[in-house]
Amino acid sequence: MDRRPLAIPAYRRLWIASLIASVGGSFGVLAVPAQLFTMTGSSATVGVSAAVSLVALVVSALWGGALADAVDRRRLLLVAHGCLALTYAGLWAQAAMDLRSVPTLLALVACQGLSYGAVMAVMGAAVPRVVPADLLAAANGLSALTRYTGSIVGPLLAGVLIPVVGLGALYLLDTLALLLVIWSVFRLPRLPPQPSVPVPALVSRPGTPASIGTSAAARRSMVGQLLDGFRYLLSRPLLVALIGVDLAAMVFGGPWALYPELAQREFAGTAGGGFELGVLYASYPAGVFVVGLVSGVFTHARRHGALMVTAAVAWGGTVVLLGLAPHLWLAAAALLVGGGVNFVLSMFRRAISQASTDDRLRGRIEGSMVVVTVGGPQIGNFLHGVTGAAWGPRWAISVGGGLTILAVAGVVRAVPQLWQYDAATDITTAGRGDGHDSAG
Repeated sequence: MDRRPLAIPAYRRLWIASLIASVGGSFGVLAVPAQLFTMTGSSATVGVSAAVSLVALVVSALWGGALADAVDRRRLLLVAHGCLALTYAGLWAQAAMDLRSVPTLLALVACQGLSYGAVMAVMGAAVPRVVPADLLAAANGLSALTRYTGSIVGPLLAGVLIPVVGLGALYLLDTLALLLVIWSVFRLPRLPPQPSVPVPALVSRPGTPASIGTSAAARRSMVGQLLDGFRYLLSRPLLVALIGVDLAAMVFGGPWALYPELAQREFAGTAGGGFELGVLYASYPAGVFVVGLVSGVFTHARRHGALMVTAAVAWGGTVVLLGLAPHLWLAAAALLVGGGVNFVLSMFRRAISQASTDDRLRGRIEGSMVVVTVGGPQIGNFLHGVTGAAWGPRWAISVGGGLTILAVAGVVRAVPQLWQYDAATDITTAGRGDGHDSAG
């Protein structure tokens, strides 16, 4: 594992904060649906809460990304984590008082989504200010490993602790964990916005870094600033290609909604769950975790674009294999490899995005990327659910994997710059700022 970024004190504090928030915050991922279902006995209510959280997260990621380009990112991280801590304190209070109010719980879920969306966007914009450009891939590998570790360990711990200490105690543990995160973020150096440049530079000629300054942005409405971010994004074929590859992998190659049917009907699993379903769900994150532990194998490479595209094509291939696998062990192996290649895809996608985006708009671009990474799997679940009902899980999954490969090939043909991207020569260093210089 490439641990070089951890030698930078500011990044080390961010990483520790992310680790604590990832494990602690994952308690709520299990606790909130469990409480809602216990209160109502309705899976529909649980689905509504997921929709509320998604909408809030999308809005907040875009809005928080725009704010990250206009104010001190350290201060914004403090506010966002503080709001998240207050939300978990509210969840603890309603559980302790046994309110049993669905509207109250849904309101708190919305607050949770709003806070977490801002955290994701601002954190993505803050990392390149404290880490040198040549270490961005390694930093994103460490961050991705943290997120997946939390998504595995958090729910497992929550499942064990709920019968012992109850839901309220889990919410309280989340609150205490976030207080530690706030202290860690408080010790970061200031990350103020960059000096202003004229707004027309936003759509400058190809090859010239475009940016928008904070003094100019301050005179514009927030909607105008968001539109500036989208215009910048659309004017950069490389960034559009990154989103295209990511969406192809998540929309066409996202078979998670079909796991229950696949386990029960194709692998003779128990109705409603069982060992087979558990194997399918556990194999992907296990692959992510294993490759994350040896991420240093990839982080010294220069051809980030080629590695990302290769990983996306490999992911499509593993999805095809999953759909055709006649045995559970082969399906698990496909998902294990798939988790590993998706880790590589995610690591380099974020490194390329951060390195090739002007710092004055990095918050808005990160907010857009958060929307893609959160919304893509939801669209994929919907499409796979519909096609699986019509064609059966095997055909739906296999065709989706094939479409992933074709879509990625189409993106590379349209934007060859992605395949040719070389981290040593194509990094946009103008506008990175001096945050990493003061990080020590």
